[in-house]
Amino acid sequence: MITIHASDTMTGLVYHPDYLKHDPGPGHPERPERLTAIRDHLEKQALLKKLVLINPEPAALEWVERVHTTAHIHFVRDVAGRGGGLLDFGDTPVSRESYRAGLLAVGGVIGAIDAVLGGKVHNVFCALRPPGHHAERDRAMGFCLFNNIAIGARYVQQHYGLKKVFIVDWDLHHGNGTQHIFYQDPTVFYFSLHQFPYYPGTGAASETGKGEGEGFTFNVPMLAGQGDEEYLGILRKDFRQLVEKFKPDFILISAGFDAHRDDPLGGINLSTNGFREITRIVKEAAGQLCQGRLVSTLEGGYNLTALAESVAAHVGELHQTV
Repeated sequence: MITIHASDTMTGLVYHPDYLKHDPGPGHPERPERLTAIRDHLEKQALLKKLVLINPEPAALEWVERVHTTAHIHFVRDVAGRGGGLLDFGDTPVSRESYRAGLLAVGGVIGAIDAVLGGKVHNVFCALRPPGHHAERDRAMGFCLFNNIAIGARYVQQHYGLKKVFIVDWDLHHGNGTQHIFYQDPTVFYFSLHQFPYYPGTGAASETGKGEGEGFTFNVPMLAGQGDEEYLGILRKDFRQLVEKFKPDFILISAGFDAHRDDPLGGINLSTNGFREITRIVKEAAGQLCQGRLVSTLEGGYNLTALAESVAAHVGELHQTV
């Protein structure tokens, strides 16, 4: 069940104050202030009041289990339940409230999909944390506990009966978890632009899927220093050709903003306006191919100013006439 507060627009925003309770500890780049910066800037830009606010609930475990192993889910629960600790070799710590925040993040994507397919909004941006695209079936990594976008794709298919989902991932880092989960699946197309070679080491152009999934993964390794011109060229050509051929029923975006030129973790040179233009291309494809069905979910982005401004550009473009 989700609570939707009516507005005069058809773009939704998922947010919950309990996302802030996931605390990776002092000095960690994936900090609660990321979301407060986004929310404050949306309010300052007078965008917040124009959006349909979607208040999520924690996801039912049955949906998390469609993607992750029971052992992985219990591991995250148990480490958080003991008061916190590391889930991997060093960059994915959790606190006592992290397990619930993780379920709430998944629930945010599910609530966004419900809002779109229920006709309450045209599209949604999910301002949530922890992020998800590095989480594989059986392990957390890269700040990610559960793979929010992958669970969302399965929810679209198995709850609503839609057959084909296209995932666009423009985070600075390759979404190894999303690729891992759908690598042999021809019903989910995974398209990623990311700095390469870089963490997590996956995402070479030669990684194109396996078995029945061969040809349904498309990686675009980007060099440090590349930016708006290169990204927009790839979106206008490769993305458009592939998404038009695939003919999806729904489009999901892993919207990382750490490819911004001011982000401390990478070397890609995207501008704030670059994110606006990328959003426009993907939104136009959704409008032409799948009745505008589009949900975007926050992944990376660690310079608070660049993150907040880029999200505002992204949401502002989503909010334009569909």
